[in-house]
Amino acid sequence: MSQPDASLAKRSYVALVHHPVYDKQHQVVSTAVTNLDIHDIARSCCTYGVAGYYVVHPVAAQRQLVERILGYWDEGPGQSQNDFRREALSFVRVVSSMDEAIEAIHKEQGLPPLVVGTTARPSVSAVSAPALRAECFREPRPLLLVMGTGWGLTNEFMSRVDRVLEPIQGAAPYNHLSVRSATAIMLDRLFAEEART
Repeated sequence: MSQPDASLAKRSYVALVHHPVYDKQHQVVSTAVTNLDIHDIARSCCTYGVAGYYVVHPVAAQRQLVERILGYWDEGPGQSQNDFRREALSFVRVVSSMDEAIEAIHKEQGLPPLVVGTTARPSVSAVSAPALRAECFREPRPLLLVMGTGWGLTNEFMSRVDRVLEPIQGAAPYNHLSVRSATAIMLDRLFAEEART
């Protein structure tokens, strides 16, 4: 199968969205940034060689918090403590909206990304990871995998994405993974085969 470039991962991105998402009562909210989400998803992105990781938050104070965390490891005391963490965090970009992330990817890659939403809820229109990979290999557009915080991306948001990736389903009926774990699993399903070749 021919590929538009040497690596799908190198033209793929992850976005972690903090608004609009649901809370436990199904209300639309903005969630707070979580330190572990920044670090662990960055490490997964680095491991699978994706082009970048966008932390998306509409609240300036929350974006500034992320910038402070990144600064600690890039320019502050953390830079001499853990080179591996610093390398992973170099993948992180902080933006106020999905539109800003999409525009930045378009500018970097020369084409608008295929925006793929994720959810733990069943969806009749969801595509499997192998089907998504096959589609991405057929066209040169970059891939943007969108992860939701809280209790997931809103229905209104999901109605505007290009594709929905099928939910992760294990052997048990329990389906409440952390967004960090879900991101790692989805990246593995999309890019592990590529990493082995």
